[in-house]
Amino acid sequence: MPRHSPFRIRLTREERRELEARTRQYTSPYRDVIRAKLVLLAAEGLSNDVIAGRLDTPRQIISKWRHRFFDQRLAGLDEEPRGGRPARFSPQRRR
Repeated sequence: MPRHSPFRIRLTREERRELEARTRQYTSPYRDVIRAKLVLLAAEGLSNDVIAGRLDTPRQIISKWRHRFFDQRLAGLDEEPRGGRPARFSPQRRR
C-alpha cells in the first residue's frame, strides 16, 4: 500500500520562482538543488516514493525536507547550525 504524505505542498508564485531559480544555479551546492527539486515535485502532487525514485534519494530524506518546507517554507530548506564544539581550524588550514 503506497504511503501518502499528510504534508500537501502548495506554492505561491514567488516560492515557485525562487525554487526554479535554485534548480538552475550551477554554482549552488548540490544539496540545495536537490531540495528545491523535491519541493517542486511535491507541489505537483507526487508521493515521496516517486520523488525518491526520480531524484535517486532515500524516501526518508524526501519526507524530512517535505515536512520542513511545509512547516517553515523556504527558510526550512536552509542548513541548521550543527551541534558540537566549533572547529579549531578552518578547512583551508587543515590541508
